[in-house]
Amino acid sequence: MRFVWAVAAFVLAALMIGAGIAQRTVFEGPTTASQAIAVDADAPYVLIDGAVLGAHPGAQNVRIEGSGPIFASYARTADATSWLSTSDYVHVTPAADGALDSALVAPASSDTADGASSEPPTPQGSDLWLDEYEGTGTLDETLQLPDGMSLLIAADGTAPAPAAITVTWPIRNATPWAGPLILGGCVLLVAGLVLYLLALRHARRSRGPRRKGLPMPVTEPIDIAAADDQKGVISATPTRRRLTRGRRAFAAVPAVAVSALLFAGCSADAWPQLAPSATPSPSATVVAPKDQESPVVTEAQAERIVARIADEVATADAARDGVAAATRLDGTVLAARQTNYTLLAAIPDYKPLPAIPSGRLQVILPEANDEWPRTFFAVAPPAGSDEASTVMSITQKDPWAPYKLTYLAQLTSDTDLNLAPAYVGAIAIPKDSPFLAIAPEKLAGAYADILTKGSGSEFASLFDNTDDAFQTQLESDRSTRLTAFNSTGATTGAMTFSATAGTTEPVALATLDSGAIVAVTVDDLDTVAPTNSDAVIKTGDNTAVQALAGVDQSSTGFVTTYGNQLFFFVPSQSSKERIQLLGYSSNILTSKVAG
Repeated sequence: MRFVWAVAAFVLAALMIGAGIAQRTVFEGPTTASQAIAVDADAPYVLIDGAVLGAHPGAQNVRIEGSGPIFASYARTADATSWLSTSDYVHVTPAADGALDSALVAPASSDTADGASSEPPTPQGSDLWLDEYEGTGTLDETLQLPDGMSLLIAADGTAPAPAAITVTWPIRNATPWAGPLILGGCVLLVAGLVLYLLALRHARRSRGPRRKGLPMPVTEPIDIAAADDQKGVISATPTRRRLTRGRRAFAAVPAVAVSALLFAGCSADAWPQLAPSATPSPSATVVAPKDQESPVVTEAQAERIVARIADEVATADAARDGVAAATRLDGTVLAARQTNYTLLAAIPDYKPLPAIPSGRLQVILPEANDEWPRTFFAVAPPAGSDEASTVMSITQKDPWAPYKLTYLAQLTSDTDLNLAPAYVGAIAIPKDSPFLAIAPEKLAGAYADILTKGSGSEFASLFDNTDDAFQTQLESDRSTRLTAFNSTGATTGAMTFSATAGTTEPVALATLDSGAIVAVTVDDLDTVAPTNSDAVIKTGDNTAVQALAGVDQSSTGFVTTYGNQLFFFVPSQSSKERIQLLGYSSNILTSKVAG
Protein backbone atom coordinates (compact mmCIF):
# COMPACT_ATOMS: atom_id res chain seq x y z
CA MET A 1 0.00 0.00 0.00
CA ARG A 2 2.90 2.33 0.69
CA PHE A 3 4.06 1.94 -2.93
CA VAL A 4 0.58 2.90 -4.13
CA TRP A 5 0.60 6.10 -2.08
CA ALA A 6 4.13 6.91 -3.27
CA VAL A 7 3.17 6.47 -6.92
CA ALA A 8 0.04 8.61 -6.41
CA ALA A 9 2.15 11.36 -4.83
CA PHE A 10 4.63 11.23 -7.75
CA VAL A 11 1.84 11.48 -10.33
CA LEU A 12 0.09 14.35 -8.55
CA ALA A 13 3.42 16.17 -8.07
CA ALA A 14 4.20 15.82 -11.78
CA LEU A 15 0.77 17.22 -12.70
CA MET A 16 1.07 20.20 -10.36
CA ILE A 17 4.65 21.07 -11.34
CA GLY A 18 3.80 20.66 -15.03
CA ALA A 19 0.76 22.92 -14.67
CA GLY A 20 2.81 25.58 -12.87
CA ILE A 21 5.58 25.49 -15.49
CA ALA A 22 3.00 25.63 -18.29
CA GLN A 23 1.55 28.84 -16.86
CA ARG A 24 5.00 30.43 -17.08
CA THR A 25 5.77 29.11 -20.58
CA VAL A 26 3.21 27.87 -23.13
CA PHE A 27 0.19 29.52 -21.49
CA GLU A 28 1.93 32.76 -20.45
CA GLY A 29 1.03 34.85 -23.52
CA PRO A 30 3.06 37.64 -25.18
CA THR A 31 5.79 39.31 -23.15
CA THR A 32 5.87 42.61 -25.09
CA ALA A 33 3.43 45.07 -26.64
CA SER A 34 4.39 47.17 -29.66
CA GLN A 35 3.00 50.31 -31.24
CA ALA A 36 4.10 51.48 -34.68
CA ILE A 37 3.91 55.25 -35.14
CA ALA A 38 3.18 56.27 -38.71
CA VAL A 39 4.24 59.79 -39.66
CA ASP A 40 2.64 60.85 -42.95
CA ALA A 41 3.64 64.52 -43.16
CA ASP A 42 7.16 65.65 -44.05
CA ALA A 43 8.46 67.81 -41.21
CA PRO A 44 11.93 68.22 -39.72
CA TYR A 45 10.73 67.17 -36.26
CA VAL A 46 8.41 64.62 -34.69
CA LEU A 47 7.27 65.18 -31.11
CA ILE A 48 5.83 62.11 -29.37
CA ASP A 49 3.73 63.04 -26.37
CA GLY A 50 4.51 61.40 -23.04
CA ALA A 51 0.98 59.96 -22.90
CA VAL A 52 1.78 57.87 -26.00
CA LEU A 53 4.94 56.51 -24.42
CA GLY A 54 3.09 55.82 -21.16
CA ALA A 55 0.32 53.78 -22.78
CA HIS A 56 1.70 50.70 -20.97
CA PRO A 57 3.59 50.57 -17.67
CA GLY A 58 7.32 49.94 -17.61
CA ALA A 59 10.25 51.01 -19.73
CA GLN A 60 9.73 52.14 -23.31
CA ASN A 61 12.03 50.78 -25.99
CA VAL A 62 11.98 53.20 -28.92
CA ARG A 63 13.32 52.05 -32.27
CA ILE A 64 13.81 54.69 -34.98
CA GLU A 65 14.80 53.80 -38.52
CA GLY A 66 15.90 56.21 -41.21
CA SER A 67 18.26 56.60 -44.14
CA GLY A 68 20.76 58.96 -42.53
CA PRO A 69 21.56 60.66 -39.23
CA ILE A 70 19.02 60.29 -36.44
CA PHE A 71 18.67 62.53 -33.41
CA ALA A 72 16.41 62.02 -30.40
CA SER A 73 16.03 63.88 -27.13
CA TYR A 74 13.51 64.22 -24.35
CA ALA A 75 12.40 67.17 -22.26
CA ARG A 76 9.38 68.56 -20.52
CA THR A 77 6.55 68.84 -23.03
CA ALA A 78 6.14 72.58 -22.45
CA ASP A 79 9.87 73.18 -23.04
CA ALA A 80 9.91 71.06 -26.20
CA THR A 81 6.89 72.84 -27.71
CA SER A 82 8.43 76.22 -26.86
CA TRP A 83 11.66 75.22 -28.58
CA LEU A 84 9.68 74.01 -31.63
CA SER A 85 7.58 77.18 -31.87
CA THR A 86 9.64 78.41 -34.85
CA SER A 87 9.61 75.10 -36.78
CA ASP A 88 7.19 72.73 -38.45
CA TYR A 89 6.73 69.51 -36.53
CA VAL A 90 4.41 66.52 -36.28
CA HIS A 91 2.83 66.17 -32.83
CA VAL A 92 1.85 62.59 -32.01
CA THR A 93 -0.80 62.34 -29.27
CA PRO A 94 -3.23 59.62 -28.12
CA ALA A 95 -6.72 59.74 -29.65
CA ALA A 96 -9.99 59.08 -27.82
CA ASP A 97 -10.49 55.67 -29.45
CA GLY A 98 -7.10 54.38 -28.33
CA ALA A 99 -5.41 55.09 -31.65
CA LEU A 100 -2.79 57.77 -32.31
CA ASP A 101 -3.35 61.24 -33.69
CA SER A 102 -0.57 62.82 -35.79
CA ALA A 103 -1.06 66.52 -36.42
CA LEU A 104 1.23 68.82 -38.40
CA VAL A 105 1.92 71.98 -36.39
CA ALA A 106 3.12 75.07 -38.25
CA PRO A 107 4.95 77.92 -36.50
CA ALA A 108 3.17 81.18 -35.79
CA SER A 109 5.11 84.38 -36.37
CA SER A 110 4.06 85.70 -32.96
CA ASP A 111 5.74 82.76 -31.25
CA THR A 112 9.22 83.91 -32.22
CA ALA A 113 10.93 85.54 -29.27
CA ASP A 114 12.55 88.95 -29.65
CA GLY A 115 16.08 88.51 -30.87
CA ALA A 116 15.61 84.83 -31.77
CA SER A 117 17.35 83.75 -34.95
CA SER A 118 15.19 83.18 -38.05
CA GLU A 119 17.43 80.25 -39.01
CA PRO A 120 16.11 76.74 -38.17
CA PRO A 121 17.31 75.80 -34.69
CA THR A 122 19.88 73.05 -34.33
CA PRO A 123 18.63 70.35 -31.95
CA GLN A 124 22.03 69.00 -30.90
CA GLY A 125 23.33 70.36 -27.62
CA SER A 126 20.32 72.37 -26.48
CA ASP A 127 20.35 73.05 -22.76
CA LEU A 128 16.62 72.30 -22.60
CA TRP A 129 17.07 68.58 -23.23
CA LEU A 130 17.28 66.30 -20.23
CA ASP A 131 19.18 63.81 -22.41
CA GLU A 132 19.87 63.30 -26.10
CA TYR A 133 20.91 60.44 -28.41
CA GLU A 134 22.37 60.21 -31.90
CA GLY A 135 22.79 57.43 -34.44
CA THR A 136 22.94 56.65 -38.14
CA GLY A 137 20.40 54.49 -39.94
CA THR A 138 18.94 53.01 -36.74
CA LEU A 139 18.58 54.34 -33.23
CA ASP A 140 17.41 52.00 -30.47
CA GLU A 141 17.04 53.42 -26.95
CA THR A 142 15.26 52.35 -23.76
CA LEU A 143 13.53 55.17 -21.89
CA GLN A 144 11.14 55.54 -18.97
CA LEU A 145 9.53 58.93 -19.39
CA PRO A 146 6.85 60.06 -16.91
CA ASP A 147 3.82 62.17 -17.72
CA GLY A 148 4.71 65.69 -18.76
CA MET A 149 7.75 64.56 -20.79
CA SER A 150 7.92 64.19 -24.57
CA LEU A 151 10.32 62.63 -27.05
CA LEU A 152 11.69 64.74 -29.90
CA ILE A 153 12.91 62.98 -33.06
CA ALA A 154 14.75 64.57 -35.98
CA ALA A 155 17.28 63.87 -38.70
CA ASP A 156 19.46 66.99 -38.73
CA GLY A 157 16.85 69.68 -38.08
CA THR A 158 16.40 70.46 -41.78
CA ALA A 159 15.66 67.18 -43.61
CA PRO A 160 12.40 65.33 -42.89
CA ALA A 161 12.45 63.41 -39.64
CA PRO A 162 12.54 59.59 -39.74
CA ALA A 163 9.04 58.19 -40.25
CA ALA A 164 9.59 54.57 -39.12
CA ILE A 165 9.14 54.65 -35.33
CA THR A 166 8.19 51.70 -33.11
CA VAL A 167 7.64 51.75 -29.36
CA THR A 168 7.80 48.46 -27.43
CA TRP A 169 6.82 47.86 -23.81
CA PRO A 170 7.49 44.76 -21.68
CA ILE A 171 4.34 43.04 -20.43
CA ARG A 172 4.41 41.41 -17.02
CA ASN A 173 1.92 38.56 -17.26
CA ALA A 174 0.60 37.70 -13.81
CA THR A 175 0.38 33.93 -13.19
CA PRO A 176 -0.52 33.90 -9.49
CA TRP A 177 -1.03 30.12 -9.29
CA ALA A 178 2.25 29.12 -10.92
CA GLY A 179 4.22 29.52 -7.70
CA PRO A 180 1.77 27.68 -5.42
CA LEU A 181 1.40 24.83 -7.95
CA ILE A 182 5.15 24.36 -8.28
CA LEU A 183 5.63 24.63 -4.52
CA GLY A 184 2.83 22.13 -3.83
CA GLY A 185 4.20 19.78 -6.46
CA CYS A 186 7.65 19.86 -4.88
CA VAL A 187 6.16 19.14 -1.45
CA LEU A 188 4.29 16.15 -2.87
CA LEU A 189 7.45 15.02 -4.66
CA VAL A 190 9.35 14.97 -1.38
CA ALA A 191 6.43 13.22 0.35
CA GLY A 192 6.37 10.59 -2.41
CA LEU A 193 10.10 9.97 -1.99
CA VAL A 194 9.64 9.52 1.75
CA LEU A 195 6.77 7.08 1.20
CA TYR A 196 8.81 5.19 -1.40
CA LEU A 197 11.79 4.85 0.95
CA LEU A 198 9.54 3.68 3.80
CA ALA A 199 7.98 1.09 1.49
CA LEU A 200 11.42 -0.19 0.50
CA ARG A 201 12.43 -0.46 4.13
CA HIS A 202 9.28 -2.39 5.00
CA ALA A 203 9.79 -4.78 2.07
CA ARG A 204 13.41 -5.51 3.09
CA ARG A 205 12.41 -6.32 6.62
CA SER A 206 9.62 -8.63 5.50
CA ARG A 207 12.11 -10.62 3.29
CA GLY A 208 14.75 -11.12 6.04
CA PRO A 209 16.28 -14.60 7.12
CA ARG A 210 13.77 -16.98 8.79
CA ARG A 211 14.39 -19.94 11.12
CA LYS A 212 13.35 -23.41 9.79
CA GLY A 213 12.41 -26.54 11.75
CA LEU A 214 14.43 -28.88 9.49
CA PRO A 215 18.06 -29.66 10.38
CA MET A 216 20.84 -28.10 8.30
CA PRO A 217 22.16 -30.43 5.58
CA VAL A 218 25.53 -32.02 6.12
CA THR A 219 28.15 -30.62 3.82
CA GLU A 220 31.58 -31.69 2.83
CA PRO A 221 34.55 -30.48 4.95
CA ILE A 222 35.92 -27.12 3.83
CA ASP A 223 39.39 -27.04 2.38
CA ILE A 224 41.01 -24.15 4.22
CA ALA A 225 43.71 -23.72 1.57
CA ALA A 226 41.12 -23.51 -1.18
CA ALA A 227 39.14 -21.04 0.89
CA ASP A 228 42.22 -18.88 1.25
CA ASP A 229 42.57 -18.81 -2.55
CA GLN A 230 38.96 -17.53 -2.86
CA LYS A 231 39.30 -15.02 -0.03
CA GLY A 232 39.46 -12.06 -2.33
CA VAL A 233 36.27 -13.07 -4.16
CA ILE A 234 34.30 -13.58 -0.97
CA SER A 235 35.37 -10.30 0.69
CA ALA A 236 34.53 -8.30 -2.49
CA THR A 237 30.81 -9.18 -2.34
CA PRO A 238 28.84 -5.94 -1.51
CA THR A 239 26.35 -5.98 1.34
CA ARG A 240 22.69 -5.06 0.97
CA ARG A 241 23.18 -2.15 3.36
CA ARG A 242 25.68 -0.36 1.16
CA LEU A 243 23.50 -0.77 -1.89
CA THR A 244 20.50 0.70 -0.06
CA ARG A 245 22.48 3.78 1.08
CA GLY A 246 23.68 4.38 -2.44
CA ARG A 247 20.10 4.38 -3.73
CA ARG A 248 18.93 6.86 -1.06
CA ALA A 249 21.68 9.34 -1.86
CA PHE A 250 21.02 8.95 -5.58
CA ALA A 251 17.30 9.71 -5.13
CA ALA A 252 17.58 12.62 -2.67
CA VAL A 253 20.11 14.76 -4.56
CA PRO A 254 18.04 15.15 -7.77
CA ALA A 255 14.94 16.01 -5.74
CA VAL A 256 16.70 18.94 -4.04
CA ALA A 257 18.31 20.08 -7.29
CA VAL A 258 15.01 20.00 -9.22
CA SER A 259 13.25 21.99 -6.49
CA ALA A 260 15.98 24.67 -6.48
CA LEU A 261 15.83 25.01 -10.27
CA LEU A 262 12.06 25.33 -10.28
CA PHE A 263 11.94 28.05 -7.63
CA ALA A 264 14.81 29.97 -9.25
CA GLY A 265 12.50 30.80 -12.18
CA CYS A 266 9.58 32.04 -10.07
CA SER A 267 9.23 35.84 -9.92
CA ALA A 268 6.78 37.91 -7.92
CA ASP A 269 4.23 37.59 -10.75
CA ALA A 270 4.02 33.84 -10.07
CA TRP A 271 2.46 34.32 -6.62
CA PRO A 272 -0.85 35.74 -5.41
CA GLN A 273 -0.51 39.42 -4.50
CA LEU A 274 -2.16 40.16 -1.20
CA ALA A 275 -3.31 43.73 -0.68
CA PRO A 276 -0.93 45.38 1.80
CA SER A 277 -2.33 47.07 4.85
CA ALA A 278 -2.43 50.83 4.72
CA THR A 279 0.52 52.52 6.39
CA PRO A 280 0.85 56.25 7.00
CA SER A 281 3.37 58.01 4.78
CA PRO A 282 5.46 60.93 6.02
CA SER A 283 4.35 64.30 4.77
CA ALA A 284 6.78 66.37 2.70
CA THR A 285 8.68 69.02 4.62
CA VAL A 286 8.48 71.40 1.67
CA VAL A 287 5.33 71.59 -0.46
CA ALA A 288 5.20 73.84 -3.50
CA PRO A 289 2.22 76.22 -3.69
CA LYS A 290 -0.57 74.95 -5.89
CA ASP A 291 -0.05 77.60 -8.56
CA GLN A 292 3.77 77.55 -8.49
CA GLU A 293 5.48 76.82 -11.80
CA SER A 294 8.05 74.08 -12.43
CA PRO A 295 11.77 74.40 -11.62
CA VAL A 296 13.68 75.43 -14.74
CA VAL A 297 16.28 72.64 -14.47
CA THR A 298 16.76 69.31 -12.77
CA GLU A 299 19.87 68.60 -10.71
CA ALA A 300 21.41 66.44 -13.44
CA GLN A 301 20.54 69.03 -16.07
CA ALA A 302 22.14 71.83 -14.02
CA GLU A 303 25.36 69.86 -13.61
CA ARG A 304 25.48 69.13 -17.33
CA ILE A 305 24.94 72.83 -18.17
CA VAL A 306 27.70 73.93 -15.79
CA ALA A 307 30.04 71.30 -17.28
CA ARG A 308 29.30 72.60 -20.79
CA ILE A 309 29.99 76.17 -19.68
CA ALA A 310 33.28 75.10 -18.10
CA ASP A 311 34.38 73.21 -21.24
CA GLU A 312 33.53 76.01 -23.67
CA VAL A 313 35.11 78.71 -21.49
CA ALA A 314 38.25 76.57 -21.11
CA THR A 315 38.47 76.41 -24.92
CA ALA A 316 38.06 80.19 -25.13
CA ASP A 317 40.69 80.67 -22.41
CA ALA A 318 43.19 78.56 -24.33
CA ALA A 319 42.68 80.68 -27.47
CA ARG A 320 42.13 83.94 -25.54
CA ASP A 321 39.04 84.39 -27.68
CA GLY A 322 36.59 86.89 -26.22
CA VAL A 323 33.97 86.17 -28.90
CA ALA A 324 34.02 82.45 -28.07
CA ALA A 325 33.76 83.24 -24.36
CA ALA A 326 30.61 85.29 -25.07
CA THR A 327 28.72 82.12 -26.06
CA ARG A 328 28.67 81.06 -22.40
CA LEU A 329 29.46 84.21 -20.40
CA ASP A 330 27.62 87.49 -19.99
CA GLY A 331 27.68 90.68 -17.96
CA THR A 332 30.57 91.42 -15.65
CA VAL A 333 31.79 87.80 -15.86
CA LEU A 334 32.35 88.22 -19.61
CA ALA A 335 33.87 91.72 -19.26
CA ALA A 336 36.37 90.48 -16.66
CA ARG A 337 37.37 87.54 -18.89
CA GLN A 338 37.85 89.68 -21.99
CA THR A 339 39.96 92.18 -20.02
CA ASN A 340 42.06 89.32 -18.71
CA TYR A 341 42.72 88.11 -22.28
CA THR A 342 43.96 91.60 -23.20
CA LEU A 343 46.31 91.73 -20.23
CA LEU A 344 47.61 88.20 -20.85
CA ALA A 345 48.55 89.21 -24.39
CA ALA A 346 50.29 92.41 -23.24
CA ILE A 347 51.98 91.19 -20.04
CA PRO A 348 53.80 87.84 -20.30
CA ASP A 349 53.68 86.99 -16.60
CA TYR A 350 50.11 88.20 -15.97
CA LYS A 351 47.96 85.71 -14.06
CA PRO A 352 44.94 84.17 -15.85
CA LEU A 353 41.55 83.95 -14.19
CA PRO A 354 40.62 80.64 -12.53
CA ALA A 355 38.80 78.04 -14.62
CA ILE A 356 35.03 77.70 -14.27
CA PRO A 357 34.33 74.83 -11.84
CA SER A 358 32.36 71.79 -12.97
CA GLY A 359 31.39 68.35 -11.73
CA ARG A 360 29.23 67.59 -8.74
CA LEU A 361 27.42 70.66 -7.37
CA GLN A 362 26.86 71.19 -3.66
CA VAL A 363 23.74 73.34 -3.97
CA ILE A 364 21.31 73.86 -6.86
CA LEU A 365 18.55 76.46 -6.52
CA PRO A 366 16.51 76.69 -9.74
CA GLU A 367 13.94 79.35 -10.42
CA ALA A 368 10.34 78.11 -10.59
CA ASN A 369 9.36 79.51 -13.97
CA ASP A 370 7.74 78.16 -17.14
CA GLU A 371 8.65 81.22 -19.22
CA TRP A 372 11.87 83.03 -20.12
CA PRO A 373 14.36 84.32 -19.13
CA ARG A 374 15.24 81.57 -16.66
CA THR A 375 17.84 81.52 -13.91
CA PHE A 376 19.32 79.10 -11.44
CA PHE A 377 21.92 79.46 -8.70
CA ALA A 378 24.56 76.78 -8.13
CA VAL A 379 27.38 76.25 -5.65
CA ALA A 380 30.42 74.21 -6.71
CA PRO A 381 32.77 72.68 -4.10
CA PRO A 382 36.30 74.08 -3.73
CA ALA A 383 39.00 72.70 -6.00
CA GLY A 384 41.53 72.56 -3.14
CA SER A 385 41.60 72.52 0.64
CA ASP A 386 42.74 76.15 0.81
CA GLU A 387 40.09 77.46 -1.61
CA ALA A 388 36.47 78.52 -1.19
CA SER A 389 33.32 77.21 -2.78
CA THR A 390 32.12 78.99 -5.90
CA VAL A 391 28.62 80.42 -6.25
CA MET A 392 27.20 81.06 -9.71
CA SER A 393 24.14 82.63 -11.30
CA ILE A 394 23.28 81.14 -14.72
CA THR A 395 20.59 82.52 -17.03
CA GLN A 396 18.90 81.46 -20.27
CA LYS A 397 17.46 84.30 -22.37
CA ASP A 398 15.05 82.28 -24.55
CA PRO A 399 14.36 78.63 -25.49
CA TRP A 400 17.00 78.63 -28.24
CA ALA A 401 19.80 80.40 -26.37
CA PRO A 402 22.36 78.53 -24.27
CA TYR A 403 22.52 79.14 -20.55
CA LYS A 404 25.12 81.80 -19.75
CA LEU A 405 27.09 82.46 -16.59
CA THR A 406 26.18 85.99 -15.44
CA TYR A 407 27.56 86.09 -11.87
CA LEU A 408 30.55 84.29 -10.37
CA ALA A 409 31.94 84.67 -6.85
CA GLN A 410 33.69 82.83 -4.02
CA LEU A 411 31.70 82.19 -0.86
CA THR A 412 33.13 83.94 2.20
CA SER A 413 30.34 83.40 4.72
CA ASP A 414 29.17 80.27 6.56
CA THR A 415 25.57 81.48 6.78
CA ASP A 416 22.89 78.76 6.93
CA LEU A 417 20.11 79.63 4.49
CA ASN A 418 16.65 78.09 4.33
CA LEU A 419 16.49 77.14 0.65
CA ALA A 420 13.83 75.27 -1.29
CA PRO A 421 14.86 71.84 -2.64
CA ALA A 422 15.81 71.60 -6.29
CA TYR A 423 12.65 69.65 -7.20
CA VAL A 424 10.48 72.55 -5.94
CA GLY A 425 12.42 75.61 -7.08
CA ALA A 426 12.47 79.18 -5.84
CA ILE A 427 10.30 82.12 -6.84
CA ALA A 428 12.08 84.98 -8.62
CA ILE A 429 11.85 88.25 -6.73
CA PRO A 430 11.01 91.32 -8.83
CA LYS A 431 13.79 93.88 -8.85
CA ASP A 432 11.46 96.51 -7.35
CA SER A 433 9.98 94.23 -4.67
CA PRO A 434 8.86 96.19 -1.57
CA PHE A 435 8.78 93.09 0.63
CA LEU A 436 12.53 92.86 1.28
CA ALA A 437 14.66 94.99 3.57
CA ILE A 438 15.75 96.76 0.38
CA ALA A 439 14.60 96.29 -3.22
CA PRO A 440 17.09 94.31 -5.35
CA GLU A 441 17.45 97.20 -7.81
CA LYS A 442 18.57 99.51 -4.97
CA LEU A 443 20.92 97.05 -3.25
CA ALA A 444 24.02 97.78 -5.38
CA GLY A 445 23.64 101.54 -5.01
CA ALA A 446 23.21 101.30 -1.24
CA TYR A 447 26.28 99.09 -0.83
CA ALA A 448 28.31 101.36 -3.15
CA ASP A 449 27.38 104.29 -0.94
CA ILE A 450 28.77 102.42 2.09
CA LEU A 451 32.01 101.67 0.19
CA THR A 452 32.36 105.36 -0.60
CA LYS A 453 31.23 106.96 2.69
CA GLY A 454 31.88 104.18 5.20
CA SER A 455 29.94 104.28 8.44
CA GLY A 456 28.62 107.73 7.51
CA SER A 457 26.37 106.23 4.84
CA GLU A 458 22.63 106.33 5.44
CA PHE A 459 22.48 102.65 4.51
CA ALA A 460 25.15 101.46 6.95
CA SER A 461 22.61 100.22 9.51
CA LEU A 462 21.02 97.86 6.98
CA PHE A 463 24.17 95.78 6.46
CA ASP A 464 25.98 93.39 8.79
CA ASN A 465 29.66 94.33 8.49
CA THR A 466 30.95 91.92 11.16
CA ASP A 467 31.54 89.21 8.55
CA ASP A 468 32.00 91.37 5.44
CA ALA A 469 35.16 89.98 3.87
CA PHE A 470 34.82 92.20 0.80
CA GLN A 471 34.98 95.49 2.70
CA THR A 472 38.03 94.24 4.59
CA GLN A 473 39.76 93.21 1.36
CA LEU A 474 38.78 96.43 -0.43
CA GLU A 475 40.15 98.65 2.32
CA SER A 476 43.42 96.72 2.25
CA ASP A 477 43.71 96.98 -1.56
CA ARG A 478 42.92 100.70 -1.54
CA SER A 479 45.54 101.31 1.13
CA THR A 480 48.16 99.38 -0.85
CA ARG A 481 47.42 101.25 -4.09
CA LEU A 482 47.41 104.62 -2.30
CA THR A 483 50.75 103.90 -0.62
CA ALA A 484 52.31 102.91 -3.94
CA PHE A 485 51.04 106.07 -5.63
CA ASN A 486 52.11 108.41 -2.83
CA SER A 487 55.64 107.02 -2.91
CA THR A 488 56.20 108.67 -6.30
CA GLY A 489 53.33 111.05 -7.10
CA ALA A 490 52.11 112.56 -3.85
CA THR A 491 53.56 115.98 -4.72
CA THR A 492 52.09 116.22 -8.22
CA GLY A 493 48.83 114.30 -8.04
CA ALA A 494 46.12 112.71 -5.89
CA MET A 495 44.37 109.34 -5.82
CA THR A 496 40.71 109.12 -4.81
CA PHE A 497 38.30 106.22 -4.47
CA SER A 498 34.59 105.88 -5.17
CA ALA A 499 32.03 103.18 -5.89
CA THR A 500 28.93 103.02 -8.06
CA ALA A 501 26.29 100.45 -8.88
CA GLY A 502 27.23 98.20 -11.80
CA THR A 503 25.29 97.95 -15.03
CA THR A 504 24.46 94.22 -14.80
CA GLU A 505 20.83 93.59 -13.86
CA PRO A 506 20.36 92.18 -10.33
CA VAL A 507 19.11 88.61 -9.90
CA ALA A 508 17.09 87.57 -6.85
CA LEU A 509 15.61 84.20 -5.82
CA ALA A 510 13.48 83.75 -2.72
CA THR A 511 14.38 81.70 0.34
CA LEU A 512 11.81 79.82 2.42
CA ASP A 513 11.89 82.40 5.21
CA SER A 514 10.61 85.23 2.96
CA GLY A 515 14.11 86.54 2.31
CA ALA A 516 16.12 86.34 -0.91
CA ILE A 517 19.56 85.69 -2.34
CA VAL A 518 20.44 88.69 -4.48
CA ALA A 519 23.35 88.99 -6.91
CA VAL A 520 24.52 92.49 -7.91
CA THR A 521 27.61 94.22 -9.29
CA VAL A 522 29.37 97.21 -7.79
CA ASP A 523 32.14 99.09 -9.62
CA ASP A 524 35.08 100.36 -7.58
CA LEU A 525 36.80 103.34 -9.24
CA ASP A 526 40.38 104.56 -8.67
CA THR A 527 40.89 108.10 -9.99
CA VAL A 528 44.39 109.55 -10.29
CA ALA A 529 44.56 113.23 -11.29
CA PRO A 530 47.32 115.87 -11.27
CA THR A 531 47.14 118.58 -8.61
CA ASN A 532 48.58 121.34 -10.85
CA SER A 533 48.34 122.16 -14.53
CA ASP A 534 52.00 121.47 -15.30
CA ALA A 535 52.05 117.93 -13.89
CA VAL A 536 51.47 114.67 -15.77
CA ILE A 537 50.49 111.32 -14.37
CA LYS A 538 52.66 108.39 -15.44
CA THR A 539 51.68 104.75 -15.16
CA GLY A 540 55.14 103.77 -13.89
CA ASP A 541 55.24 100.09 -12.90
CA ASN A 542 51.50 99.65 -13.29
CA THR A 543 51.65 97.65 -16.51
CA ALA A 544 47.96 96.70 -16.32
CA VAL A 545 46.82 100.35 -16.46
CA GLN A 546 49.25 101.09 -19.27
CA ALA A 547 48.11 98.08 -21.30
CA LEU A 548 44.42 98.94 -20.95
CA ALA A 549 44.76 102.73 -21.37
CA GLY A 550 47.19 102.44 -24.28
CA VAL A 551 49.45 105.22 -23.01
CA ASP A 552 52.04 105.48 -20.26
CA GLN A 553 51.24 109.06 -19.16
CA SER A 554 48.44 111.60 -19.18
CA SER A 555 48.05 115.24 -18.27
CA THR A 556 44.49 114.60 -17.05
CA GLY A 557 45.12 111.39 -15.16
CA PHE A 558 43.60 107.90 -15.28
CA VAL A 559 40.39 106.24 -14.12
CA THR A 560 40.59 102.50 -13.37
CA THR A 561 37.42 100.45 -12.82
CA TYR A 562 37.28 97.19 -10.87
CA GLY A 563 34.16 95.08 -11.29
CA ASN A 564 32.90 93.41 -8.12
CA GLN A 565 30.33 90.63 -8.25
CA LEU A 566 28.51 90.29 -4.94
CA PHE A 567 25.99 87.81 -3.51
CA PHE A 568 23.89 88.95 -0.54
CA PHE A 569 21.22 87.48 1.67
CA VAL A 570 18.51 90.10 2.02
CA PRO A 571 15.93 89.39 4.76
CA SER A 572 12.27 90.32 4.57
CA GLN A 573 11.18 93.79 5.50
CA SER A 574 9.63 92.58 8.76
CA SER A 575 12.74 90.67 9.85
CA LYS A 576 15.17 91.96 12.45
CA GLU A 577 18.11 90.45 10.57
CA ARG A 578 20.49 92.60 8.57
CA ILE A 579 21.72 92.19 5.01
CA GLN A 580 24.67 89.81 4.91
CA LEU A 581 27.37 89.36 2.30
CA LEU A 582 27.65 85.74 1.12
CA GLY A 583 30.50 85.95 -1.36
CA TYR A 584 32.32 88.15 -3.86
CA SER A 585 34.85 88.33 -6.68
CA SER A 586 36.80 91.38 -7.87
CA ASN A 587 38.57 91.89 -11.20
CA ILE A 588 39.94 94.85 -13.15
CA LEU A 589 37.65 95.84 -16.03
CA THR A 590 38.92 99.03 -17.64
CA SER A 591 41.51 101.75 -17.34
CA LYS A 592 41.32 104.90 -19.44
CA VAL A 593 42.57 108.43 -19.62
CA ALA A 594 40.45 110.72 -17.45
CA GLY A 595 38.27 113.01 -19.56
